[in-house]
Amino acid sequence: MKRFLAVLVIVAVISAAFVGCAPKAEPLEFTGSDYTIKELDLSVMPDELKGTKYEYLYQLTTVDDSRDYMAHPDAVLLKNGNILMMYPAGHGKGAVQTKISSDNGISWSDEVKNTPQSWENSRETPTVYRLQFTDGVTEDKLIMISANPKWGDEPTDGGFNCSVSCDEGETWTEFETFYDINSTCPVVPIVAMSSLTQLKENGEFVDKWMGLFHDSDFYNYKTILTFDENGKPQWSEPVKYFSQYREIEQSSNMCEVEVIRSDNGQGDELCLITRSNTKRINSLISFSTDEGETWSEPVEAPAALNGERHKADYTSDGRLFITFRSIERGQKAKENASKDVVSGWISEGWVAWVGTYDDLKNGTEGQYRIKLAHIYKKGQKKPEYSAEADTGYCGNVVLADGTIVTSSYGKFSPKNKNGLFDYKTYIASKRINLADADALVEKYGV
Repeated sequence: MKRFLAVLVIVAVISAAFVGCAPKAEPLEFTGSDYTIKELDLSVMPDELKGTKYEYLYQLTTVDDSRDYMAHPDAVLLKNGNILMMYPAGHGKGAVQTKISSDNGISWSDEVKNTPQSWENSRETPTVYRLQFTDGVTEDKLIMISANPKWGDEPTDGGFNCSVSCDEGETWTEFETFYDINSTCPVVPIVAMSSLTQLKENGEFVDKWMGLFHDSDFYNYKTILTFDENGKPQWSEPVKYFSQYREIEQSSNMCEVEVIRSDNGQGDELCLITRSNTKRINSLISFSTDEGETWSEPVEAPAALNGERHKADYTSDGRLFITFRSIERGQKAKENASKDVVSGWISEGWVAWVGTYDDLKNGTEGQYRIKLAHIYKKGQKKPEYSAEADTGYCGNVVLADGTIVTSSYGKFSPKNKNGLFDYKTYIASKRINLADADALVEKYGV
């Protein structure tokens, strides 16, 4: 593994040295293997399922298509059963927008009233989490985090912002910025926090949460969230938690990490799964048995899990439902690639993986995948294997009855309201009960 990654670094350096004077590059070879588990395609409904109880699996609900481009949602389930979604008014940066569903994701209409003025200047995709306290006194809080990365030539003060709600999303504090360029530990984060994990001490959960993010040099940082006696958030100085594996981290351009706790979220082991931004190797998986202090040497994930911006949730039966942006590097990808693909990968778009924590631990492929909807490339007029890759960054919640409400963004329809082909990017959601997906995958999965 180390030798393989070292070769990749050497190749990349040599290639970079000749940029501008080399002849036109030949297409890169597709590398890696194909996944072999079945995939259930929910983008096209078989005729025989129309009018059946399974029809809902193929339906998409529009969350927001009010702008020319809408993207990057995240979501949290409220105690009253409503679902709160947040997303930027643009690609990454843009004022924080909200939608609320009060009917289990069937429709989205309400929004948070009187949002903080500072949200108007958000510079990145907001991430939102529920914080559950262990003292038996403190009520749950919701926290939203938004980083301040560098966008082109625009100036940035860096650091990351957070906003807190103590009343289930009714009201929110103004942004408070941590670790900007004027601080003792300046950072310029990207996707903060890609994950936020409650920690344990002596085998018991405590009121500390580990947040992860990366920067433009693909260093990965962790910072620990606590609250002071006045209930204000405090973040520890960010530290590079993957320095031991810097060669691997840099070769893969590791970023946008998701962390999954074992045993239905109650265990003593953490699993980390990454986006490999070079796309020359698969997503990486690593494990920690000391609450993120140290990590095992990362290994490549099976092809079935290869992708970007993984978001994982345990289902009511203890399985894992993981959404991500598909990245395919195998023979099937090569066979379906258009002539202009030179980067050695293509995408199936918005997908989900269904499996167990043991699959992650043992490096096995899992049970099956789901193509949640087709994300149209320009020129496509019907779903195909190859899809637009501008999707993912999902907001997922699991309802009390086991139904998963998952939301993403993409070009879900090639037609606008006038029947013309315009390939607009917007936010949509889908409802899935895995019992229904289980019933269909053997017959309709490929």
